[in-house]
Amino acid sequence: MTVNELYRELSRRYPPELRAGWDNDGLMVCPDADAPARRVLCTLDVTGACIEYARLEGYDVILSHHPLLFHSAGSVTPATVTGRRLLALVSAGISVLSFHTRADAAEGGVNDLLAEALGLSELSPFAEGVGRIGNLPEALPLFAFADLVRAALSCPAVLCAGEEKPVRRVAVLGGSGKDEIEAARAAGADVYLSGRLSYESVNEATESGMAMIEAGHFYTEALLPKMWAECLPVWFPGIETGYYHSCGITVL
Repeated sequence: MTVNELYRELSRRYPPELRAGWDNDGLMVCPDADAPARRVLCTLDVTGACIEYARLEGYDVILSHHPLLFHSAGSVTPATVTGRRLLALVSAGISVLSFHTRADAAEGGVNDLLAEALGLSELSPFAEGVGRIGNLPEALPLFAFADLVRAALSCPAVLCAGEEKPVRRVAVLGGSGKDEIEAARAAGADVYLSGRLSYESVNEATESGMAMIEAGHFYTEALLPKMWAECLPVWFPGIETGYYHSCGITVL
């Protein structure tokens, strides 16, 4: 399978039409579209350390959730972080494929994985189809549910706001979800879980009776590249994969 064929097949699973208008995912870097895609490194972010690891370990492709380039690069020189990353990739002959908001909204994408990890059932979409809302098997006190989230996502801590009362209907949206708080409330959520929320929005939202949990941008989305690392060899026999933990944030 070539790099271009891999991109085409993954685009069938994560169609471009699901991509948000502001997003810029896709085939980010491709020194040779016809080069074989034998070894694929799956990660959330294409950092400099990730690129160096891919080079040393002989990976042909880096498959990421977050785009390497959110905006057009005015120049490509070693003077910028982005420039150094691009130059290193091209020099090593490594391609980068990124599937961002289309992998948030797609079936089996970030938010389905997040809902599955928490044991939610009877799922339905909200927030223009990106988020998911469903039910816990039984109602849990808010703080007990927060503990469940922390354990399920392997995150060091979560931020929890709201009254300590039972919750059962849960809305989830991985990554940055502060713009979808009203959509979660309108969908009937007892509690809204996202990766990153704003201080002001949490204070305002909890007065309405909906609890809020912030579990970290990385931890609410890392389920996707971990799943890729497991599933790509099944989807595309002959491909080898690895997973790179790209989070550089430490909770002290």
